[in-house]
Amino acid sequence: MGLMQIPYIYLFLLLLPMVAFMYAGVGHGGASGYLALMALFLFPPEIMKPTALLLNIFVSGISFLMFKNRGHFKWKLFYPFALASIPMAFVGGYLEVEPSVYKKVLGALLVFAVLRMLGFLGKEKENLSQLKLWQGLLVGGFIGFFSGMIGIGGGIILSPIILLAGWGKMKETAAVSALFILVNSISGMSGYIINGAGIDAESFVLVAFALTGGIAGAYFGSSKMNNVQLRYMLAFVLVIASLKLLFT
Repeated sequence: MGLMQIPYIYLFLLLLPMVAFMYAGVGHGGASGYLALMALFLFPPEIMKPTALLLNIFVSGISFLMFKNRGHFKWKLFYPFALASIPMAFVGGYLEVEPSVYKKVLGALLVFAVLRMLGFLGKEKENLSQLKLWQGLLVGGFIGFFSGMIGIGGGIILSPIILLAGWGKMKETAAVSALFILVNSISGMSGYIINGAGIDAESFVLVAFALTGGIAGAYFGSSKMNNVQLRYMLAFVLVIASLKLLFT
C-alpha cells in the first residue's frame, strides 16, 4: 500500500506542518513527532523510519540555517557531540530492528519527548560550564547510535542534556541540536540505504508539507515566538502515540 492510500492521509497531511512548526521552533527536525503521527495513522513500520529521517533532514536543515543566521550557533558546543554521533548513527541506521522491539523502544522514547516538550526536562541554567571533549564523545556516540537505529536525529535527547548540564543557553542549544539532527539523519539514512533499503517516492510529497510548517516554526522560534498551545497539542499527540505503541 502506497502512502497516499493510507486511510485518512489528508488529515495526516493537515497535521504534519503543525508538528514541523513546533519542532522547528525549538531547533528540532521533528522525527519523534512524525513517528508519532505515522503510528497513529497506521503507517507500515518499514516506511516509518526512512520517512522520518527524510523529513528530519529538510526541516532540521532549515531550522539550523535560521538559528545560525541570528548568531546562536556555537561550533565548540557542537563538534564534540558530532565526532562520535555521525559514525554511530551510520551503524545504528545500518542495523535492522525487529518491528515489535522497534515499537516498544519508540514508545518509551516518546515518553521522554513528552516530558521535554512540556518543560519537565531541560531547564536553562544561568551559570554555564565548559563541555569537555570526552563528555561530548560519550553523549554523542550513545545518542547517535540510538537515533540511527530508531530513525530520529537525536535532538529530543541532546537538548535536555545540554540544558541540564549547563553547557549552553536555550537558543544556543536549539542551533546546535538542529545541526546535530541534520548530520545524524544524513548518516542514519546512509546506513539504511547501504543496507539495501529504499525510500518510498511518495515520501517526498510529505517533505513539501513538513517544510511549510518547518520554515514558519524556525523563523519565529529563532527570533521571538513560543506558542504554548501548540506545545501542549503536540504533547497530547505524543502521549496517545506512545500509549498505542507500548500497549498494543
